[in-house]
Amino acid sequence: MKETKYPRTFSHIGITVPDINKALEFYTEVMGWYHIMGPAKVAKEKGTAIGQMCIDVLGEDWEEFEIVHLSTSDGIGVELFSFPHGKKEAPEFNPFNTGLFHFCVQDPDIEGLTNKIVEYGGKQRMPIREYYPGEKPYKMVYVEDPFGIVFEIYTHSYELTYSSGAYQNED
Repeated sequence: MKETKYPRTFSHIGITVPDINKALEFYTEVMGWYHIMGPAKVAKEKGTAIGQMCIDVLGEDWEEFEIVHLSTSDGIGVELFSFPHGKKEAPEFNPFNTGLFHFCVQDPDIEGLTNKIVEYGGKQRMPIREYYPGEKPYKMVYVEDPFGIVFEIYTHSYELTYSSGAYQNED
C-alpha cells in the first residue's frame, strides 16, 4: 500500500501562564480569541479519562492545574495552563536552543494590535519591519504577552509573505 503524503493541519497550541484569569483576559480582550471553556480545575485522578491522560503526559509530580480553552477565528485552539507550583517568572528567551521559538498571529492592523499588547502589559521587542520596503505592504514584528511569552505578528498570510521570495538575493 502506497503512503499518501499530505500536509497536516494545525489543531492547537498549549501555553503555560502564571495567572489563568489574567491570561484569559489578555487573550480574549487583546487577541480577540473566542473563550470556549474554563477556567476549569483538572485533578490528578486515575478514575477519569482526563485525569489519566494528564498523568500520562505530566507524570506523577502534580496534584491539580487550571485550564482554559480558546479558539482563533480560523479554528486553531489555544489551551492556557496554570500550574500552582510552577515557575511564575517569564521564560528565558533563547531562540538558539532546541524547542519552541515562537508562534505567529496575523492582523492587517499590526500597529493597532502592537499598541494594544503594550497597553495590556506586553512588550514590543523590535520595530515593525517591512519584508519588501516600498514594494509590498507585508510587515512583521515580535512582541511579548504580559507573561513574557514571545510571539510574532504578520500583516499577511504566511504563504503570501514567503511565496514572494522574502530571502531572495537582490543581485
